[in-house]
Amino acid sequence: MYFLEYLQRNLSVSKEDVERLKPYLTEKKYEKGSYLLREGEVCEYIFYVNHGLVKMYAIDEFGKEHIIQFAPEAWFISDRASIYKKEKSKYFIEALEDSSIMLISEQFIAKALEISAEYRSHNEHLLQNHILQLQNRIHLLLCASLEQRYLSFMELYPELTLKVPQWMIASYLGVAPESLSRIRKELKNKGQS
Repeated sequence: MYFLEYLQRNLSVSKEDVERLKPYLTEKKYEKGSYLLREGEVCEYIFYVNHGLVKMYAIDEFGKEHIIQFAPEAWFISDRASIYKKEKSKYFIEALEDSSIMLISEQFIAKALEISAEYRSHNEHLLQNHILQLQNRIHLLLCASLEQRYLSFMELYPELTLKVPQWMIASYLGVAPESLSRIRKELKNKGQS
């Protein structure tokens, strides 16, 4: 779903108001492997994936990649700490396939708040949902078995098991690819994968 359609569908924003908001949005195409954000840059946008797939990750002191989030179509992704605190980002956001991304600026948010009374509560809902997802992710990483983490991943990102290599899923789950292979085989034998 494209972002302007998303606004009309989820916030009852009229076509006229969408036209008023357009100047505060920028749609940009990214080729596979290109970066929306690099570590050390200040993040200036919230990114909405109109089409494509991106990932957010950090690289540790040993050069190992740790995937924080995937963002398929109709998902938001950003480094919120960098945006709101104007700090250098600790993360990379990279296109995993050719992608069309809507760049949402602070000016857009201010204008949307003027135009749509629903926008503030919707934005609050999105933020609270994001916090809940992060808490759930932390809980899974700290307390859940690999099987539970993998099943949760498949529930959250059902189409990604066919779109991304196994090492990326393993990185997201915080395990070695061999461990993921083992658990996938066990689940297949149980008829769950």
